[in-house]
Amino acid sequence: MARLRTNIVANIGGQGWAALVQIAFVPLYLKFLGIEAYGLVGFYTVIQGILQVLDLGLSPTMMRELARYSTLPGKEEELRDFVRTLEVGYWLIGALIGAGILLGAPAISAYWINPGSLSRATVTRAVGIIGIISFFQWPLSFYQGSLMGLQKQVSFNVVKSVMSTFTGLGAILILWLVSHSINSFFTWMIFTSALQVFSLQVLLWFSLPKSHRTPKVRHELVKKVWRFAAGMSGISVTAIILTQMDKIVVSKILTLRDFGYYALASVVAGGLGMITAPVFNAIFPHFTTLATQKETRQLQALYHRTSQIMAVLLFPAAFVIAFYSLEVLQAWTGNIVTAQHTAAIVSLLILGTALNGIMNLPYSLQLAYGWTSLALWINMFFIATMIPLLIFATSHFGAVGAAAVWLTLNTLYVFVGVPLTHRRLLRGQTREWFISDIGMPILISLVLVLISLFGFTPPNSRLASVVFLCTILFVVYTGAAASAKEVRGWILQRLNLRRSTTT
Repeated sequence: MARLRTNIVANIGGQGWAALVQIAFVPLYLKFLGIEAYGLVGFYTVIQGILQVLDLGLSPTMMRELARYSTLPGKEEELRDFVRTLEVGYWLIGALIGAGILLGAPAISAYWINPGSLSRATVTRAVGIIGIISFFQWPLSFYQGSLMGLQKQVSFNVVKSVMSTFTGLGAILILWLVSHSINSFFTWMIFTSALQVFSLQVLLWFSLPKSHRTPKVRHELVKKVWRFAAGMSGISVTAIILTQMDKIVVSKILTLRDFGYYALASVVAGGLGMITAPVFNAIFPHFTTLATQKETRQLQALYHRTSQIMAVLLFPAAFVIAFYSLEVLQAWTGNIVTAQHTAAIVSLLILGTALNGIMNLPYSLQLAYGWTSLALWINMFFIATMIPLLIFATSHFGAVGAAAVWLTLNTLYVFVGVPLTHRRLLRGQTREWFISDIGMPILISLVLVLISLFGFTPPNSRLASVVFLCTILFVVYTGAAASAKEVRGWILQRLNLRRSTTT
């Protein structure tokens, strides 16, 4: 548990810092680039989201297998060979992806993106540069999954925090002092992406067990995990459709300017990733270890504890941002027009993202037991039903319609996926999970936000608005933490321990 707490704190710190850096620099990006060019940044984000999901299931496979290898003695050389085998495959796939985007840039700019004031040549060059960036970005999930499985999460997050700061500051300096061009921005991203991926490569091989033999490619090692990897491949392909299709449809149907507003709203909603990804990356190796060792009771207790933690971390922030989206955007961007165009989209996206985030724990439980078929079948069903609805909603209601579909999708995901997961892996736990683990934090958070909404009037000034929102957020987090048994017990234990040490 001490290592788990350390990993969660490190992941939240690293993910949170990276997200805060991104959020803090967005107003400056908008100032230097304009909303239309920022739409290309949104398109780049879509491509990166696709790459993170479309890794053929190998990143979760690496996390699971390296967590398993860490419990098996005498497997050091086999572990190094396994890492080398998949590493080579990742770089080859990255080269194909980068070349495909680079060569397809003219067609993408001509038939997919709808520029306004930007020239078609500028858009084509930007898409081509995104292809080069993608070549370096593709292996990042491999190195991240490997380091997470080896429990090197503190080291990984140090590198991530340093690189995110370096990338953001450098981009601002280039846009300010060199050129306001979107292509200058993306050219800087090539350099920082290459630097980050090579830094993580060195860290991974330094963290692996030492051996006198040079690691080699062994295809038979991949065959041992092909069934799990194949299931993850199906999940990855279907998940990319579900998680990125809204942005793809919006970028196709609406103008680049409207897509810029949707991309901005996605950045806000994606901020919850600083909570969900750190907890998932910390808990998944522990779930895998306990499942491998058949420690069912410990796994069950840990599952309920972390579900409460996830609910307490997610829903206070989601409700405050959803109900105060206009104030949050105006305080963040300083632009009332941008805030008005984006507020409703943010409210819907942030609630859907919170529901998606709470499903990370049941999903990690499935993967810990090597069960990939449930998530695959659910994704396939949602694709068949949701994609036509997404196209219809976007065509008739614009970006708000697409965001509403995202919320609907994740609401159904929770109420379908959780009972099915528990019926096989944790029988009789569904009621406790919905009522005690997530129900109380959600209810208390919602009630407190509604009380503030109807009882207080937000101030007009930007600074006072920030103080007002932070105060409400603190109160809602306090109430949510007090409503969750495990979180409340941990806080009281820490307070009693501090009192005993001071006396």
